[in-house]
Amino acid sequence: MTRLEVIAPDGTPEVEPGDDLVAIALLMTSFVDGDVLVVTSKVVSKAEGRLRPGTREDALPGETARVVARRGETTIVRNHLGLTMAAGGIDNSNVPRGQIALLPLDPDESARAIRTGLLQHGGVNVAVVISDTAGRAWREGQTDIAIGAAGLVVAEDFAGRTDSYGNELAVTLPAVADELAGAAELVTGKLGGRPFAVIRGRADLVLPAGDHGPGAAALVRPDGADLFGYGAREAVVRALKAAPADQRPFGAPAPGAELAAMIRDVVGLIPSHTGAGDGALMVTCPHGLVRALTALTFAHGWTVNTTDHPNEMRLRPSG
Repeated sequence: MTRLEVIAPDGTPEVEPGDDLVAIALLMTSFVDGDVLVVTSKVVSKAEGRLRPGTREDALPGETARVVARRGETTIVRNHLGLTMAAGGIDNSNVPRGQIALLPLDPDESARAIRTGLLQHGGVNVAVVISDTAGRAWREGQTDIAIGAAGLVVAEDFAGRTDSYGNELAVTLPAVADELAGAAELVTGKLGGRPFAVIRGRADLVLPAGDHGPGAAALVRPDGADLFGYGAREAVVRALKAAPADQRPFGAPAPGAELAAMIRDVVGLIPSHTGAGDGALMVTCPHGLVRALTALTFAHGWTVNTTDHPNEMRLRPSG
């Protein structure tokens, strides 16, 4: 039998800048080795002085690494932590009116500090997760995810293992740090004033004292590797603009055969191989189709260059 227990104590005092979260956590609950402490990012932000006067709209430019999509009043951005979130993770709930909460500057470091403090002052080896709420592509609603972690196996790699039927698992990688954050949110809630949750029953995921592990940053895919670097509308616009600074989120260059097939299907042109070692393609393109050819080429991670021959274009993989 497998048993998982999740406890969120009531009565946490209001956290102010400079407050000691380790002392509060030790006051609010008891720990045993192998526990996982989940702390909401909001309370970490408060303790670290990340509250600001103003609105989310005022603060968003400073938290934005790249705009992913806009729909009406909603702006989805990739923030400086690499997280793709509505309003960059800036929040105006559970804070005094007229103020907003920015995410912790380094959630993994925040988790490491709390974990170290619990070992030093409580004598317990626990893992720590910093959680925040995020939406999901293709799904309605939100759930909590891990934006910081210390002392935890954040993802279990099942690749290469076999199931009970003998089938090999190829890409199975459960993001257990996110699953623990979601489980904790079921008991912390949004309005209950319970920012701490203790999860008991997964000591197998807790690393030895002194080994903080890779942190939640290991769950963030590099820019351009997530298949969804822009929203659908934004991807079309970025491809048509074809600005070099916008290309990275489109990912690595596609194979030449894939690009050639798309050019044939969309604009009816027939590319040919140049025979050069760089894998370049040549295509004769009427002036009226240059814009479309450039956009297709850009979206596939390639670049278009003119040649000395009229209407002749040389296509090469970027980089």
